[in-house]
Amino acid sequence: MIRINLLAVERKAAKRTAGAAFQVGQKLTVACSLILILAALFVGWRFWTVQQRSASVDKEIADAQQETTRLQAIIQQVQQFEQQKAQLQQRVVLIEQLRKGQTGPVHMLDQISRALPPMLWLTELKQDSDTVLIEGRSTTQTGVSDFVANLEASGYFKKSIDIVNTQTEASTTPPGELIRFSLKAVFQPPQAAAPKG
Repeated sequence: MIRINLLAVERKAAKRTAGAAFQVGQKLTVACSLILILAALFVGWRFWTVQQRSASVDKEIADAQQETTRLQAIIQQVQQFEQQKAQLQQRVVLIEQLRKGQTGPVHMLDQISRALPPMLWLTELKQDSDTVLIEGRSTTQTGVSDFVANLEASGYFKKSIDIVNTQTEASTTPPGELIRFSLKAVFQPPQAAAPKG
């Protein structure tokens, strides 16, 4: 009796199909694993580059904030310097105005003191813009007229100085009379009174 083992052929065919299926499955598994590994590597690389870029941007922001803080301090200093400069310029302008206005009263007082004749003294001197009110006393009438003539001759007062008032008072020491007077004159600034040549 001959026996034919048909099962062995089936087993070999099954082994061949199983082996081919196993190889396809292995290839598919390896390919999927490779795709997963590559995807994981790409995601990791992308995450790392985004982190690096984020750290770089954060550093730039921090540097910009420090620079902004530094520049704000400089801007404040510049504003303070500008305020101080403006104040100093105002002071300089004020000083210049005072210097310009200073010469007038100095010359006026100088010319009044030079114009005083003997035995005449002043009791009050008021200035309202260019108009000067002078009050004083003299021992003689001619002293008052000499004083007016001297003021007109100085060139610092406009001609026709007005004698507003004169009164005679009795004086106990020394016995006699005093003439009390009031004058009104218009002062010319030194530039206007300069000799014409």
